Amino acid sequence: MRRRALLFCLALAPSFACAQPDPNPALVQQGKYLAQAGDCTACHTNLGGAPFAGGLGIASPIGTIYSDNITPDKTNGIGTWSYKDFARLMRRGITKQGYTVYPAMPFPSYSLVSDADMHALYAYFMLGVAPVDQANEKPDIPWPLSMRWPLHFWRWFFAPGPRPFMPGPGQDLQVARGQYLVEGLGHCGACHTPRDFTLQEAALSGAHPSFLAGGSPIDGWSPVDLRSDDSTGLGRWSTQDIVSFLKTGSNDKTAAFGGMAPVVHDSTQYLTDSDLAAIAAYLKSLPGSTNTSFAYDNAETTALNSGDESKPGAAVYLATCDVCHSANGEGYRQAFPALAGNPVVLADDPTSVINIILDGARRPITQTAPSALVMPTLAWKLSDQQIADVASFIRSSWGNNAPAVTPDEVASLRKSYKPVPDHELSP
Repeated sequence: MRRRALLFCLALAPSFACAQPDPNPALVQQGKYLAQAGDCTACHTNLGGAPFAGGLGIASPIGTIYSDNITPDKTNGIGTWSYKDFARLMRRGITKQGYTVYPAMPFPSYSLVSDADMHALYAYFMLGVAPVDQANEKPDIPWPLSMRWPLHFWRWFFAPGPRPFMPGPGQDLQVARGQYLVEGLGHCGACHTPRDFTLQEAALSGAHPSFLAGGSPIDGWSPVDLRSDDSTGLGRWSTQDIVSFLKTGSNDKTAAFGGMAPVVHDSTQYLTDSDLAAIAAYLKSLPGSTNTSFAYDNAETTALNSGDESKPGAAVYLATCDVCHSANGEGYRQAFPALAGNPVVLADDPTSVINIILDGARRPITQTAPSALVMPTLAWKLSDQQIADVASFIRSSWGNNAPAVTPDEVASLRKSYKPVPDHELSP
């Protein structure tokens, strides 16, 4: 009987793939969970488009890359892909057609994913996702940068292939689970780790001090340091602070905005409490990469409460920011984030601070925090000088000690500023 089955498989066309995905509903459901952990929808679902049908434009230093259709459609998706084809793309960045994908696909991180989890992901994408007949868009990258063959060598140097995750000797099992999620499917380093001029992440593991030490600006937002730095990182966050942030999009210290809001909305809010706690435990295990510290200073609170507007930016703060963030810079817990000691405010790069004043923000809607509190855009109300002044005021008050912001920095970001359409702010 087994021989007949083998002969039958061999007789099929090569594209059919003898090893079909396991239809076990529990495995498909596990794959869905893992796809949420990997936030696959973030890149492979366009605004208003069908799930995983691709077409989302992703800006890169060499041009715009469009995500591919990864539904099981047999013409434009991955419906004819075998498990081997799927795993090779995930771990090595090589498609069934044989070309290397752009490193916007975080395959260097996915190379850690275990065989068991990879099979579950394959089962989900082949059996749990509806096929969509939508053609893929070609990258909008000028020649010669559009040539694919250099990516082959990029992959050789910076993403050599599968590197199965193994806990360290004597490593706490909860921390190990968190490491697997953060360095693997979560691909947190793709945004929060600096990249070299050849676009590879400076490090792929927490063993290197640059891993998760803060990334370069992406779409007007500067990813923060996730290591245990006291001021610019998570040094003053408890594990529960991290869990709350990933589950609800906020905690007593800050709120998700910019590129992190959809991560919470589409991915981390669905993780189990045990996995969120593991992620928090791992992040807390990473030593800080700087020696900076934060200590609250009440001087500016006293000045604002007495009506003293002599410091540049103080008048704008009182007129525009005080009602939500308070004269003491501590905001209102679980509603409006604190500015005092906020890692985003204290970052050397002021991109996020400037952009949130220009663009505003909306907290992600989650199952446990369904209220979407909004910070309005102030681009129409404040000049470049006023935004520079109030941003500098925020970054130098209540114990904050970050570099001042210049009007030229504001003007540069304003040029690329685009008001967020109403449909993008809707639940």
